[in-house]
Amino acid sequence: MIHGPLRALILSASFGNGHHQANDAVGRALEATGTPVEAHHTDFLTYLSAAERAITAGTYALWLKHAPGMYRAFYNWTDRENEPSVVTGSFRALGLRGLRRDVQRLRPEVVVSSYPSPTALADAARRQLGQNYLNALVVTDYRIHHHWARPDADVLMVPTAQAREEMIRWRIPEERIEVTGIPIAAAYRALIGADRAALRARHSLWADQPLILISGGGTGAFRAQGRVLHELSNLGRPVQVLVMAGARGRGVEQLGSATIHRLGFSTAFPELLAASDLVVGKAGGLTVAEATTLGIPLVIHEPIPGQEEHNALYLERHGAALWARQPDALRVAVLRALDSSEHARMSAASAALGVPDAADRVAATLLRRLGRA
Repeated sequence: MIHGPLRALILSASFGNGHHQANDAVGRALEATGTPVEAHHTDFLTYLSAAERAITAGTYALWLKHAPGMYRAFYNWTDRENEPSVVTGSFRALGLRGLRRDVQRLRPEVVVSSYPSPTALADAARRQLGQNYLNALVVTDYRIHHHWARPDADVLMVPTAQAREEMIRWRIPEERIEVTGIPIAAAYRALIGADRAALRARHSLWADQPLILISGGGTGAFRAQGRVLHELSNLGRPVQVLVMAGARGRGVEQLGSATIHRLGFSTAFPELLAASDLVVGKAGGLTVAEATTLGIPLVIHEPIPGQEEHNALYLERHGAALWARQPDALRVAVLRALDSSEHARMSAASAALGVPDAADRVAATLLRRLGRA
């Protein structure tokens, strides 16, 4: 029998906000099991030097803002078993000194990562230090890029059965793969079936007009936000629109037939999402997991090349989203998704994809693999 608290080092990466959210959900789910937990949350990017952060996170942000086609090319170029060693080699080197320091200090029983690079680092650190801990990876995309297929992970927790098959095709042993869903905060599960009218009243929103939430990502770097707002203001019917991350200023304004609520960051995001009829914009893994838990359909426009495009395809294939690939298709897609019969169909399809207890599944998997179940 294992005694003492579970020491967990939980690693994310500030490429957007989804990795942090997933890890926070996992940490809270572990605590909710009743197991004493000492969880240490760290951003993997803090292990890098300023120059290394500029090369990795800086280049990523630059590509997304100014040259998304270049990021798509990189995504596709590295999505192969024989990708250049200059890329794969960096996974086991960048940030290793900082991670070794934390591993020596914390002596974790498990290292949980929601981004591929820290998983490779955690394996390199335990080999060099001779420490023994469970090296776990939580996948936060619906399609398995080669970078997610980490042979150095002891357990890889994936969102769907299809993702499991993709892992197997990348030669990951079946016994290491668990289908858990993408972990999200417990608040979303508590809001399933909530009174939408009551939620809107609580946040000074009207019950008799469609409510659309703009999905712009945690960093607010959604290139098409202005275009989306323009199209929503010309639907020919009144709607309410919530602009969260990336909101320029705060307050309410009328733009054509749309009432725009510029809210910025809000701790009430789960309630605002549950109050919404439709999500329009990007297709980040956490956004998809949250929206499908609540049975909310999506209209996707200008997702991040690569991973978010595959998330969009996943939703589109299952009938939970419409993908407006061109600007002139956006208005038509939104009006179609707001049609009562189509909205009901898409809502049911969205709810069928949701995994409300994914964080609990991840926590249970970790405890079982550690012999603490």
